[in-house]
Amino acid sequence: MKQDRSLKVWFGNALMLGALFAAGIAFARWQSEPWWTASPRAGSWVLAIVVALAFVGLCVSTWFDARTSRAATENNGDDAGEDGGVLLAWASQTGFARQVAEHTAEALRGAGVPVRSLPLQRVDADVLRAHRRALFIASTTGEGDPPDHALGFTRHMLGETTTLDGLQYAVLALGDRAYDHFCGFGRRLDQWLHHSGAQPLFDRIDVDAGDAGALRHWQHRLGQIAGHVALADWSAPAYRTWRLDERRWLNRGSVGGPAYHVALVPVDARDMQWQAGDIAEIGPRHAPAHVAAWLAEAGFDGTQRIEANNESMELAQWLQRSRLPDIAQVRGHGVQALVESLQPLPHREYSIASLASDGRLELLVRQMRHPDGRLGSGSGWLTEHAPMGGSIDVRIRRNTAFHPPQDDRPVVLIGNGTGLAGLRALLKARIVAGHRRNWLLFGERERDHDFHHRDEIEAWLREGAIERVDLAFSREDPSRRVYVQDRLREELPRLREWITNGAAIYVCGSLEGMAPGVDAVLREAVGLEALETMAADGRYRRDVY
Repeated sequence: MKQDRSLKVWFGNALMLGALFAAGIAFARWQSEPWWTASPRAGSWVLAIVVALAFVGLCVSTWFDARTSRAATENNGDDAGEDGGVLLAWASQTGFARQVAEHTAEALRGAGVPVRSLPLQRVDADVLRAHRRALFIASTTGEGDPPDHALGFTRHMLGETTTLDGLQYAVLALGDRAYDHFCGFGRRLDQWLHHSGAQPLFDRIDVDAGDAGALRHWQHRLGQIAGHVALADWSAPAYRTWRLDERRWLNRGSVGGPAYHVALVPVDARDMQWQAGDIAEIGPRHAPAHVAAWLAEAGFDGTQRIEANNESMELAQWLQRSRLPDIAQVRGHGVQALVESLQPLPHREYSIASLASDGRLELLVRQMRHPDGRLGSGSGWLTEHAPMGGSIDVRIRRNTAFHPPQDDRPVVLIGNGTGLAGLRALLKARIVAGHRRNWLLFGERERDHDFHHRDEIEAWLREGAIERVDLAFSREDPSRRVYVQDRLREELPRLREWITNGAAIYVCGSLEGMAPGVDAVLREAVGLEALETMAADGRYRRDVY
């Protein structure tokens, strides 16, 4: 179809040029006398023809270079569908979405992921089916409209039924909350993909007026697509200083990774502001021993004090919060040049497990390890390396997509593992507001070791602050692994009753396994269209990772 339109354009242009040329010849034959009293000499005619031909040649060369450049951009990673790469489609009105797409492509390619980048009008069903994974960066203009260049895609694709069962996708929706239909086009695109059978890599991310926090969250997700690679932040969070107030190992003896209850208090009490559902962005640090080993091999003095970017600290401190550079590339360089070239470690995200009224920011953190056995820079810093009372860099990011409902409607809270953190904050907010129609479904490995905050949850159940609790411990029965989605399916009649009574569904925890499993049960309970309507109305919300 696109090739046919291109041929029509070429034919029309050629026809017009031919008509103009014929008209010129006709007028020349009709003019028998010199057309001007000072007609140019023959040499001037030759010069004019040469200049005209040079101009035509320049136009053709410019057109060819632009076409080649565009083809190179669009075909870079054309084999993305075959080797684990991604299709990156963008729709931009002012250029911002295209700029974000360029940053996205650069970040993924830098992590070794092939990317094929296309404007949305060059994407059709065949292109989508040729890829296993696709990312969409879509801006909204006016009251929910697509960018001008995406109008054809909207007419030809969003208006028809397409099967995309083998596709995994994610949507970054750009908009402005000043408009009634905030991120309207991105939301519509997300719904169409979901309705066509494509599976989300993660939930749609809505960006209000270029919000840097939402874009950092997008980067965080890109790192997961790249295989949990720590991609550099496009804009560093404006961290505030907090103190490590408590650290408690919750699941001693578990077959799973160690999980810790971590509590932080701000140096400035005015920073104690957030809502249930919000996210803590943590500035991670390397283990001191890891930095010391790097310094010893590189031959630098870690106690040397360096001033840069209006900060002054020892070299070891600069290195502890930065990506450690390749020693071969910095050997022989001055210390000042080394510090000025350092890139900060990317932030880490954690669901907040407490309310501001609790007086502390509480987290539920599971230790993560690199293949070589080193602890992750975020979980290792919070659960082991940071000294008690030591400084922790924190920035709180609003996550309105996971805030609790303001009314007393029933709420079903579903999660597993450390996803209990976000659900715990929602439960606390509901209990404080006096809303008691709460149903918690939680899954972990072993009841004796992994029932996090057990005393608190059982007390809430006894007191009637929670109406029902259903638990799934996958290692409890050796003959059968039972997960939280299995418990939910066992309660389908009750689930339908709660949804009929206006319940909102909140899901927090693992993106792989749990989240799609729960989504499948919810589809079974109410149907795809009803579930999509619930999501559009804010009655189906997820914070999965």
